[in-house]
Amino acid sequence: MATLRALECLVALVDTGSVTKAAAALYMSQPALSHQIAALERELGTRVVERLARGVRVTAAGHATAAEARVALQAAARAVRVGHEVGAGVAGRLRIACAETMTVWLLVPVLRQWCSERPAVRLDLMEFTSADRMVDHLMAGEADLVIGPRPTGTSAHVEVLGQEEMVVVAPEDHPFAARPSVPVADLASEPFVHYDQGNGMAVWIDQFAASHQVTFTPVLRTRSPRTAAQLAGAGMGVTIVPASALIACPYGVVRSMDPQVRRDVVAIMAAPADSLARRFVEDLHARGLPATETDG
Repeated sequence: MATLRALECLVALVDTGSVTKAAAALYMSQPALSHQIAALERELGTRVVERLARGVRVTAAGHATAAEARVALQAAARAVRVGHEVGAGVAGRLRIACAETMTVWLLVPVLRQWCSERPAVRLDLMEFTSADRMVDHLMAGEADLVIGPRPTGTSAHVEVLGQEEMVVVAPEDHPFAARPSVPVADLASEPFVHYDQGNGMAVWIDQFAASHQVTFTPVLRTRSPRTAAQLAGAGMGVTIVPASALIACPYGVVRSMDPQVRRDVVAIMAAPADSLARRFVEDLHARGLPATETDG
């Protein structure tokens, strides 16, 4: 296949009409340019220039090839430019899979910053209720970056952004409102707003209860921690939610557990050298996680 350098030599010959001038324009020797033209002619199976006593004349095949070569060279230059811009973090596409409670809680400031400072970068946002499902999308090539709680397991690159507190939400008139914190054992006797099995919180709650040798009594299940917080605040029972779910909690009381419980918030990249994903994670690191606010 003809090289871009050979095509570049042909275009220079067409533009200058001289081997000497073409070689000078490309900062190469005349023998090197002639070698490139000869290689191109072998590839095409025809002459692209005729050697005259004084100079050269481009053939019809040479002119036709040069016309297409200009398109190829422009495309190559554009490819290099795009690659440079994406590498510099000012262009391209970044597909982010995020835990649904963390979009507003964590991502909005950085998303706003990128929309302002990197308008040529296309941001695609997907929200999930399961860390494992997000990792599945990442490994299938359907996402570039995952932001959320730590999944069950992954071979991809994982970075800890920080930790968020897991808190108890109860109705305003509940006895928990008079306490600064709530022991895990005290939750066992309460009606509990649990989670649908499609939400990763369901597995986390069950494992958490088992590790503390307590049993919760579900009164209903929901797919969303934000909904769980609102249901508990409305008097349906008590629940445990991540701090990132509290933005949409208009009523009820929020208490830390005793002892305090936290879980990792991580960024996961299948290709940690990906410049856009790398820069986005760096901006998340720079901002840090929001503080948890409890009522007590």
